[in-house]
Amino acid sequence: MRDSQWFVYLIRCGDGSLYTGIATDVDRRFAEQLSQGPKAAKYLRGRLPLKLIYRRKIGNRSEASKEELRIKRLRVKEKIALVEERLPSLTKAAETRG
Repeated sequence: MRDSQWFVYLIRCGDGSLYTGIATDVDRRFAEQLSQGPKAAKYLRGRLPLKLIYRRKIGNRSEASKEELRIKRLRVKEKIALVEERLPSLTKAAETRG
């Protein structure tokens, strides 16, 4: 069975903080986050307004989880550079595996 296509995304919260997540359907997931309902991430509840500022197709879930963790470890300035495309978003090893 073929793995679904996964994405990594960043959301800017109303308080200026950044949230990083992964999903197979970013638009659906962002709508869930905006709803502030039971499927919304606890971190995002009460942090409206939310703005989707970055999304990138990664590959399978494992690769997306690794990229999510890498992004979460970045400093805020580095995350902003990533959003503005001044920072590589994937490791060379992942790109060369093809």
